[in-house]
Amino acid sequence: MASSSHSMSFPTFKLIKLCLIFIITSLIRTSSGQLSTKFYDEKCPKALTTIRKAVEDAVHKESRMGASLLRLHFHDCFVQGCDASVLLDDTTNFTGEKNSFPNANSLRGFEVIDNIKSKLERMCQGVVSCADILAVAARDAVVALGGQKWDVQLGRRDSTTASLADANSDLPAPFLDLSGLTTAFAKKNFTTQELVTLSGAHSIGLVRCIYFKTRIYNDSDIDSAYAEQMQEQCPFEGGDDNLSPLDSKSPFKFDNAFYNNLVQEKGLLHSDQQLFTNNGSGDTNSQVIRYSRSMGSFKKDFADAMFKMSMLTPLTGSDGEIRENYRVVNPPTPI
Repeated sequence: MASSSHSMSFPTFKLIKLCLIFIITSLIRTSSGQLSTKFYDEKCPKALTTIRKAVEDAVHKESRMGASLLRLHFHDCFVQGCDASVLLDDTTNFTGEKNSFPNANSLRGFEVIDNIKSKLERMCQGVVSCADILAVAARDAVVALGGQKWDVQLGRRDSTTASLADANSDLPAPFLDLSGLTTAFAKKNFTTQELVTLSGAHSIGLVRCIYFKTRIYNDSDIDSAYAEQMQEQCPFEGGDDNLSPLDSKSPFKFDNAFYNNLVQEKGLLHSDQQLFTNNGSGDTNSQVIRYSRSMGSFKKDFADAMFKMSMLTPLTGSDGEIRENYRVVNPPTPI
């Protein structure tokens, strides 16, 4: 009797091969990760409302905290991307970004992030990344002070590294001229127009005297009465840690007064006033004037630019980790 054939036909083999390719491709796509506004809908459904409530409480308690949380996110994303590297503390064998020139004795709001992280860890342990907390908290802080809401894509993971050198080189300094600012933002794929828009973050918050002392005593493109007023708060000698509002008109309201100040040569930082030149020939003058006349235009553009910034090279999929404590990298997993 003839034996039955167990050979596989070519069409069947080809079909199985195609199925395997599809499965492998799907796995790769899953591991690479995709950000989504619904990322925590099933894993931690109350995550966003928990963050928003904590931010609103913090801003209500201290209006300045809104600007501090926004700045934390900015200083995170401009160094290695939006990966919470800015939150890592120095250790005996690890150097973080907190003691870089732009961050030392300047960044604040860590206790608010601590509070949020502890709440979320009790609610859904090991699910919500510190990088996502920073991104959502910045958005909610702006909204709490009158800004426009934007969608935050979620699913970022936290870095296991930080870069002091990049923090010193990539974060725009307050003494930069327009060309330096343009270069710094272009390095992160932002246009000059987006530079002007994101600078509107200085509509809120306070700044230390050391960062604007040179401007109020040496710059020529500053309203003389305003310079004298600021010199009372920031003496020629000493007073480096004295605080003054970046926007003297409405320092705790997210509005377009910042741009009105620039038109009147009342920008407090040298880098801010660079966006508007008194001879009218600056490339950014027309945009500053437009924002000074249209708060709605500024707020919409700012929301769009912040969305773009929040997407700077996030870690997703199997890259990075979800830190148990935002200040330190997770301990090695026992084998």
